[in-house]
Amino acid sequence: MPLSDRIDSALRDAIRRGQGGLAPRQLASALDYATTPGGARIRPTILVSVAMACGDDRPALTDRAAAALELIHCASLVHDDLPCFDDADLRRGKPSVHRAYSEPLAVLTGDSLIVMAFDVLSRADADDAARALGLIRALSDRTGMPNGICAGQGWESEPEIDLRAYHRSKTGALFMAATEMGALSAGHAPENWTDLGALIGEAFQVADDLRDALLDEASLGKPVGQDDLHGRPNAVAELGVEGAMARLGDILAGAIASIPSCPGEAALAQMVRKQAQQIMPKVPTRARSSV
Repeated sequence: MPLSDRIDSALRDAIRRGQGGLAPRQLASALDYATTPGGARIRPTILVSVAMACGDDRPALTDRAAAALELIHCASLVHDDLPCFDDADLRRGKPSVHRAYSEPLAVLTGDSLIVMAFDVLSRADADDAARALGLIRALSDRTGMPNGICAGQGWESEPEIDLRAYHRSKTGALFMAATEMGALSAGHAPENWTDLGALIGEAFQVADDLRDALLDEASLGKPVGQDDLHGRPNAVAELGVEGAMARLGDILAGAIASIPSCPGEAALAQMVRKQAQQIMPKVPTRARSSV
């Protein structure tokens, strides 16, 4: 089964459970809206790829982990778009959840997705209980305080920003969760995989900075110029376009070199290269000439 099918199937199962019983219709609908159609599903794809490289001896648990991670990511996007944060009208080429439904329903949608993520992991088979507990801990670490995506968002309210801590938490945390949880799903030590996730996260942040600076709203599927608008630090402002592109290439090379020895090392390196091609923005000629 293709990775995308595994991920989408597990995600649909989780959403359907959240829509059961006496669930209010508008909130149940918003759960679908916030998670479909999905983006590139980069984080769960990395998770499943790492698990496969490590043997993937418990595929059902891997699929649960992938769904849980994507639910957290989708929740973070719903909350990021709220008026109290980015106040973004678009997400993935369609109105953001608070625009399509309402601000209260958007808050509840994000909250519900977070709870659903941990519910998915808590329902793992009894034989997978020890690994599931490790997955819950890993996802908790990369979601909350002091080093998760909540901390990353919190840094934006500080008078002075620790740039390394900000990027590592806001963007890198869920990529570290992806590699750590992929290893955990297959019974491998997560700490050996943290560096790979951190480097992929750093690469994604630089690529996102480049897209924010270079692409228009139609191409990006969300508002552009958000870093400048909100006074956030970014690689393009620090290094220029060409410098940021060079930095991105160096980070991706380091990510491939950091892959631990494992049975599927070659295939995993190929996956990282493929993801690199997807996130590498095409720089317009005018942008190059202006640097």
